[in-house]
Amino acid sequence: MRTVLVTGPGGAGRTTLAAATALAAAASGRRTLLVSAEPIPGFPTGPEPTAVTDRLDRARIDSGAHFRAELTELQQRASGVLDLVGAGRLDGEELTELPGSPQLALLHALHRAAVGDWSAAGYDTLVVDLPPLDQALALLALPEQLRRYLRRLLPAERQAARALRPVLAQLAGVPMPAQWLYEAAARKDAELAAVQALVEDGSTTLRLAAEPGPAAEDALRTARTGLALYGLRADLLVANRVLPRHSSDPWFADLAAQQEKCLGHWHEEWAPHVPVHEAAHLGRDPRTTDDLAALAVPAPDERGPGRVDDPWWIEEEAGEGPGEEGRPSVLAWCLPLPGAAKEDLRLVRRGEELLLTVGPFHRIVRVASALRRCTVSGAALTDGVLRVRFTPDPALWPRTP
Repeated sequence: MRTVLVTGPGGAGRTTLAAATALAAAASGRRTLLVSAEPIPGFPTGPEPTAVTDRLDRARIDSGAHFRAELTELQQRASGVLDLVGAGRLDGEELTELPGSPQLALLHALHRAAVGDWSAAGYDTLVVDLPPLDQALALLALPEQLRRYLRRLLPAERQAARALRPVLAQLAGVPMPAQWLYEAAARKDAELAAVQALVEDGSTTLRLAAEPGPAAEDALRTARTGLALYGLRADLLVANRVLPRHSSDPWFADLAAQQEKCLGHWHEEWAPHVPVHEAAHLGRDPRTTDDLAALAVPAPDERGPGRVDDPWWIEEEAGEGPGEEGRPSVLAWCLPLPGAAKEDLRLVRRGEELLLTVGPFHRIVRVASALRRCTVSGAALTDGVLRVRFTPDPALWPRTP
């Protein structure tokens, strides 16, 4: 299934772009599902896939309903423990969603579309309307981070303690929560793994919507760093609400000139790897499917599913090199990070993991197997490439006789 994730700076028209992309995909003959939490004029508002056109369905995410359903199920599974401590249960009507529930609801919707009940419809294309750009990048990194937390909090080796459950249950007089807790963690890990696989698949790309201007230019420059750090791929940048050029009105002419200057930067920085599509200002917000079609947003390209190549690579740098001590040269683990600033870089190694902070973005990656017998000797960010330098550990690299 071809997946297109749509985001952009707040107020740039990302929901409009998602709807236009879904319509273009359906018009090209693909059975398409559009998932969005935002209202779209003329589109159905139901939480289950509902037909918009012959080949296009739309499902609207209801984060409040998802939060109530999840918490109600958790109370049912933990009923024994809640009764033991005399805790009162909450009714669904009195539950109000907490911060973070919209993100979890969207991840759940992605799971349903990827391998859950929605996938049974046999969609060719999935278009997802994501939150604003900064939140979207953090959201797409969330499945990998949550799975790491689950592995640390409930490691597989601790399941051996389940053999003591019957004894503990008999002593306490209530069922012990270990069984359902591990089962719930396993289900959640499987759900997150499916979403992570969808995000990391070669047929999944991002589309960015932005209105040309200084604020959007800064936001997109920062986004390029986040895309590279998380290994995400963009297939289109849509410059939204582009004004007519060469207006006789000085006020409009000045605004159009600012947009034209910004568009020149975007064509230079993003193309040819990411095409820039200019969507003309309609003079109003799009209200109908004809308005969306007038934006002339291209349908998603054809990309087969499969594993994406690792963006990291290893370079051998000038160092001590092999000599009398028989140690290898200094090695650099490299990652392209366009738009990043060296003062924003923070790096910490913990065992076989590397904690990377680049500006507002954070990621934990496993050190390449070829470098695990080395120690980190420094890091540099030059010409848009991060180079983490490793030197051999004398205790692990013995001298030659």
